[in-house]
Amino acid sequence: MLRMSEIVESDSQAMQHMLCSARVDWEGLSTEVAREANRMLGGKDSALIIDESAFAKKGRASAGVARLWNGRLGKIENSQVGVFSALSRGRQVALVGSRLYLPNRWVEDPARCQRARIPESARVARSKCDLALELVDEACQQGIEFGYVAVDAGYGKDPAFLRGLEDRGLCFVADVHRSQRIYLADPKPYCPPSTGRGRPTRKLIAQCSPLCVSQWAASRSPGNWKTVTIRAGEKGRIRAEYLHAHVWLWDHKENQARQWHLLVRRECGASQPSHYFLSNADPEISLYRLAQMHASRFFIEHAFREAKSELAMADYQVRRWDGWHHHMALVMIAMLFLVRERQRLKDKAPLLSLADLVLALRELLPRPEPTPDYIAEIVQHRHRRRKNALKSRLNRAVHEI
Repeated sequence: MLRMSEIVESDSQAMQHMLCSARVDWEGLSTEVAREANRMLGGKDSALIIDESAFAKKGRASAGVARLWNGRLGKIENSQVGVFSALSRGRQVALVGSRLYLPNRWVEDPARCQRARIPESARVARSKCDLALELVDEACQQGIEFGYVAVDAGYGKDPAFLRGLEDRGLCFVADVHRSQRIYLADPKPYCPPSTGRGRPTRKLIAQCSPLCVSQWAASRSPGNWKTVTIRAGEKGRIRAEYLHAHVWLWDHKENQARQWHLLVRRECGASQPSHYFLSNADPEISLYRLAQMHASRFFIEHAFREAKSELAMADYQVRRWDGWHHHMALVMIAMLFLVRERQRLKDKAPLLSLADLVLALRELLPRPEPTPDYIAEIVQHRHRRRKNALKSRLNRAVHEI
């Protein structure tokens, strides 16, 4: 497979220079991408979806690389992990923000951070939920319009993250784990009166006991489940069964518990739930709308698959912090262009996919003819680069002895 620099007939060092050293206003570029995405997809019915994606990497030099969970591989592997935001309306979705996750072992190693060109401002311990809130704040500052934030259980399990969204005045729909504890009545936290012995306690306690969402769902009778048609799919209407209740959540710190929606989803005909999720949406919102909002999170997974298979999202050869973010900015531009083309052609070709558009561009745009001489030249150039890299490694090894 030809590399990007070989397709555009450019030197690989020039491509590296563009990503890491050229004077490009990348921040301004990302802001324009977000604004254009908002023009096409923003609105009160739109979702800002937050999710992460992992990129398998070899070695220790790439910024943020560590043994981390890689969902695509289904195991812990040497990887970089990015946290992304996407704007979604209906089936259309565009990536609008990215943050590279920096594990603590990197934060504790200034020399390693310096080699990867990680700026001082980024060399602090930030959880993925911290990065997610940064992306939400960035979207708001850029003027992106959305009706709610959707996240999976990796973020929904963090009480501070969900309360941070609500404190910002934002609506959310968040998956949680089956072990999530809830209260069926307001726990009304209070500080018990002093008994006159020892120091007076300042620790709040609840006036009723919590239970797990899985326990609550198991206690519901079959008649409590409601079937909802979520949307039309390629293989017909997509339906699922739901349980719904208003419950209270308390983090053992705040003076008051928060009342949110709890929904449990299972596929039609299944015996066990597939999702548990919370939402702070309006108390009078319909079950149908909540189910739709929750289902919108599927589209960022679809966007990741398309970006990796069609837009080379994971096919970068940069190690530096800035290079990673600049590569993701180019991916967002490419995705935004393809989303715009899908919208422009939706009446003539309603089933047009990003893969269809990429196929058309590959065939229609000019590119070098793969003649034997051209291929031989590429192979020779690759061999020269490998020899130079080997020589450089040997020289470094000699100096280290």
